[in-house]
Amino acid sequence: MEVERVQAIASQSKCMDTIPSEFIRLENEQPATTTLHGVVLEVPVIDLSHPDLGKIVRSIAEASREWGLFQVVNHGIPSKAIEKLQEVGKEFFELPQEEKEVYAKPQGSESVEGYGTKLQKEVGGKKAWADHLFHKIWPPAAINYHFWPKNPPSYREANEEYAKRLRVVADKLFESLSLGLGLERDEFKEAVGGDDLIYLMKINYYPPCPRPDLALGLVAHTDMSSFTILVPNEVPGLQVFKDDHWYDVNYIPNALIIHIGDQVEVFLFYFLCF
Repeated sequence: MEVERVQAIASQSKCMDTIPSEFIRLENEQPATTTLHGVVLEVPVIDLSHPDLGKIVRSIAEASREWGLFQVVNHGIPSKAIEKLQEVGKEFFELPQEEKEVYAKPQGSESVEGYGTKLQKEVGGKKAWADHLFHKIWPPAAINYHFWPKNPPSYREANEEYAKRLRVVADKLFESLSLGLGLERDEFKEAVGGDDLIYLMKINYYPPCPRPDLALGLVAHTDMSSFTILVPNEVPGLQVFKDDHWYDVNYIPNALIIHIGDQVEVFLFYFLCF
């Protein structure tokens, strides 16, 4: 059975003042009513190049505990590497539909890898206004290149370069979380898999929506990962729930947004309780 992609639905809806009913969220989920307008959330910003490692450790520990989210600057990933990653992702979604479908997640597969429209069914049959491409980028033994597009031709090079740089940033974050808990530097990373830890790349594509007040690109959620490293672009959209309100998150050019995932939260709960 052929899956209808959001990108195609958006193209059909662009001259209309409505969207299909399955994309219209319940009233208590609609951005127009749930967002605290006029206020942009200034989440913690941490400079990973600061000469005082203790300050970095304390800042990450505090932000993880109080916010579950923070941004890092001077992280060491060149802006050119990030721009190239964003460029090849955009070029993939601009390909003809039949070419993108070559990389589609196989029907019935329990794996998350592949080109797709949603990861799971939502309560009430509602759908997210987004398509995605999901695949593993590390370690090499875990990679299935079937899900890596061959077009654009530089897709693999851009992803491998980013993955190499990303692991350095991830190691800094794991180290800071360990030290912040009074553990050995590598203890946290080893607890979640060490050098066998799998890194996943997910490129979310949010087509222009004629009724952004009614739809969501992604439903409210937590991440099952250790943590998620978000690479935003210049189009705002990320929101965070804090103090009983949804807030827009301020965009900082070239910053990475770090979202603490369920695995770290469970680890912290276990550590602090036992």
